[in-house]
Amino acid sequence: MANLVQKYIDIAKEKNANEPEFLQTVEEVLTSIEPVLEAHPEYIEAGLIERLIEPERGIMFRVPWVDDNGKVQVNRGYRFEFNSALGPYKGGLRFAPNVYPGILKFLGFEQIFKNSLTGLPIGGGKGGSDFDPNGKSDGEIMRFCQSFITELYRHIGPNTDVPAGDLGVGGREIGYMMGQYKRITNQYDGTWTGKGTSNGGLAGRTEATGYGIVFYAREMLKHFGEELKGKTVAISGFGNVSWGTAKKLTELGAKVITISGPDGYILDEEGVSGEKIDYLLELRGSGKNICSPYAEKFPGSKFFAGKKPWEVKADLYIPCATQNEIHMEDAQTMVANGCKFLCEGANMPTTNEAIAYLQENGVVVGPSKAANAGGVACSCLEMSQNAEHIIFSEEDVYRQLEGIMVNIFKLSVDACERYNLGDNLIAGANIAGFERVAEAMMMQGIV
Repeated sequence: MANLVQKYIDIAKEKNANEPEFLQTVEEVLTSIEPVLEAHPEYIEAGLIERLIEPERGIMFRVPWVDDNGKVQVNRGYRFEFNSALGPYKGGLRFAPNVYPGILKFLGFEQIFKNSLTGLPIGGGKGGSDFDPNGKSDGEIMRFCQSFITELYRHIGPNTDVPAGDLGVGGREIGYMMGQYKRITNQYDGTWTGKGTSNGGLAGRTEATGYGIVFYAREMLKHFGEELKGKTVAISGFGNVSWGTAKKLTELGAKVITISGPDGYILDEEGVSGEKIDYLLELRGSGKNICSPYAEKFPGSKFFAGKKPWEVKADLYIPCATQNEIHMEDAQTMVANGCKFLCEGANMPTTNEAIAYLQENGVVVGPSKAANAGGVACSCLEMSQNAEHIIFSEEDVYRQLEGIMVNIFKLSVDACERYNLGDNLIAGANIAGFERVAEAMMMQGIV
């Protein structure tokens, strides 16, 4: 069976040779689901894996727009509609200069299993552009978003593909894209999530991903006989995910001692709480280096330029910034510092080699496709709100989010027990997510 899994990995490598991020997630998932394939030879007979690792549809298009100086600029736009076995494609749009097909295919592939774990009727997709919103005026961002949607609109819809935000795409960008979509289609529908609340958005959506991560981390620690209260936590990033994570950790009695940005990281041994968390709201929209301003505003903190927070000793580590921010040397430092728990907040923040080292040294790793699923779960609640023309209160959202995250952890643990995987929550989450998708794919035939 190991040879068969390697065959599928080799197929992915042959077709996606210059896309290391996509190949990384394919290898992680396929290696994990090996026992499921052994138990279900019909999946192999039906070519299910070959179909799973190939997007159902990939769209690339040019995005021409005019900057404030009247000069024409051209970017590339993409949407990878990866798998619709469970429902309409669902996943964010990322605007960043490093966006290319390999990044989006990795995110879209991860999204299949993340969305499956929520138990909600949504498939997996991802899109974006190599457009960099940092340093752009509101007018430039609006013109870019309108041009982007002038092409993408024909491929999306409330029962087809429902985009949301991601890195570089917040409520402002979603609003501009929704406005152009509405203008072209003459439809005010549930095609978009991550909207502002006055624009049909969901109360509590901004903090949902961070809150979900903390609910998952709480269940993870509880499973191993520990609690969040009193724990020191090192987190990375300074955007919505970090903000929501820090906010909920503090509410539950933990102490957040680090945040990070492109310029380095902040160590605040007094804890990132109260007005310091509020300050993150200002920093996340600045598009600038954030750690030095934080250190100036809060003199008790220390700024470490050009470094990552994983050298700090903490009870729990939660990476919330971007993919592959934890490498082997970071994992070795964590282990040397006595690390017991790592909960992945960002998408695939840890390299496969670093994960293997952490697990070999007894560190429990909560995988991103499980811990990070709160955001898309609430996006699906927003879809329901739009479809039913109702409004959920923040209390409704938090209650449903907590229930979903508790269930996701339970599904992962149950899969570990069924396949004798010990404490390997990564494999458990991959299996639990895969099983639901595989069942639906088998029911729908060779499509």
